[in-house]
Amino acid sequence: MVRNEAELWKYWKKNTPQIRWTKIENTSSLGTPDLLGVNNNNTWFTVELKVTKGNKLRFSPHQIAFHVKHPKNTFILATRLDACCLKLYEGSKIEELVACGLKLDACSLGLDACRLKLEAL
Repeated sequence: MVRNEAELWKYWKKNTPQIRWTKIENTSSLGTPDLLGVNNNNTWFTVELKVTKGNKLRFSPHQIAFHVKHPKNTFILATRLDACCLKLYEGSKIEELVACGLKLDACSLGLDACRLKLEAL
């Protein structure tokens, strides 16, 4: 499916046309998620993109702190290199996600479910 976060971003943007996205390229505020989105309900949210070889996801201490401080309307979209299934996790679950990796139950599984979850916020 995708080999890195740049490819995940292109795939995600192409398949979520009802969401208006801003890619955040930020080196001054460490831990800020990769994407800022707004849906047709004018609900704003952030998404951190992660691609991994195994089940473990790596987060910087700043990324963890961001999601702990901002637990609502923050999400982590993750996939494995050898899998074609997207998993969406709520930011409030970041500490469990660090501990359990992709074995943690996602709030949405698969492209359509992940997209619908964010469109319905």
